[in-house]
Amino acid sequence: MASKRDYYEVLGVERTTTAAEVKKAYRKLAAQYHPDRNPGDAEAEERFKEAAEAYAVLSDADKRARYDRLGHGGLGASGGFSGFDPQTFGDFADVLGDLFGFGDLLGGGRRRGRRGVPGADLRYDLELSFEEAAFGATHTLRVPRLEVCEECKGSGSAGSAAPVTCNACGGNGQVRFSQGFLTVARTCPQCRGRGTVISDPCRRCRGQRRVEQERTLEVTIPAGVENGARLRLSGEGEQGLDGGPTGDLYVLLHVEEHPRFRREGPHVISELEVAYPQLVLGATVEVETVHGTAPLEIPPATQPGEQFRLAGQGVQRLDGRGKGDHHVFVRLLVPTPGSLSDEERELLRRLAELQDKPVRERRGVKERVRDLFG
Repeated sequence: MASKRDYYEVLGVERTTTAAEVKKAYRKLAAQYHPDRNPGDAEAEERFKEAAEAYAVLSDADKRARYDRLGHGGLGASGGFSGFDPQTFGDFADVLGDLFGFGDLLGGGRRRGRRGVPGADLRYDLELSFEEAAFGATHTLRVPRLEVCEECKGSGSAGSAAPVTCNACGGNGQVRFSQGFLTVARTCPQCRGRGTVISDPCRRCRGQRRVEQERTLEVTIPAGVENGARLRLSGEGEQGLDGGPTGDLYVLLHVEEHPRFRREGPHVISELEVAYPQLVLGATVEVETVHGTAPLEIPPATQPGEQFRLAGQGVQRLDGRGKGDHHVFVRLLVPTPGSLSDEERELLRRLAELQDKPVRERRGVKERVRDLFG
């Protein structure tokens, strides 16, 4: 007993540490000292065992209470660790399985049972125009997926011959092998966990029990979706086997860029070129929005880069709480030399002589958009 280190010290936690923090500390040590990551390192293997023993006690409320009162001696003659008790290590599949893909660890823990093989989830990439994303649309999808073979009804057998026991796993559906000091169980690669193999395979599915079929679906795209959004169509993935559930279909949306508009959530942003006299004297101009044109009042002495808001002229919000706004950033329209008449050129020279003012630098539109939307 005297040679054993304190379990809290082993995991590097305090005595007041919560169960969740104990588990987190153990996961960190398990990842660091696991034999897979330290092949041939006896010290790392011992540290891994030591951490597992400490976790077995501190993750169990009753054992932890006895240990806190009586130390190692309160856990029995073996120090509270007589091998890997499946009840004690019921969540090792969660703790180590996530890290190393062990699945049914140690042949114990929480076994999933044979409730059928679930169908795989599928992904479909759908291109949308800017307008389709803004106003919604309906698209027809043609999705290839695996479905249960109609000829053999999913048995995989061509005739009445029953499947035979798999000789690789002996009908258990799992094969076991040593992994460091652990014994690990994994799904049998020959029978894929069924425990049996087909002796007379179906001619259509060749014993695979499923065949690829193309399924036609209509999907409704709600108004206001954004680029990268994902729609889930429940039960439209691959069909399962042996009563297993059908997977889901995930539709990933890719929204095309618009030549004049840009989205920031439900808000639309555009730039408007305005002539110098209109900025100085003020004017009423027509602005193109996703809903058509809308009038915009430009007050006198408007500076290039200023922003105006057209309330409710943006995109429908997904939560149904109305539409966003349309934000317009004005830019100074500078005419090209060839577009000016002699009279206009002469007037501009005269104006330049009258004003004779230095040029001031102003922040660009991109910086102002960043300030507006964060």
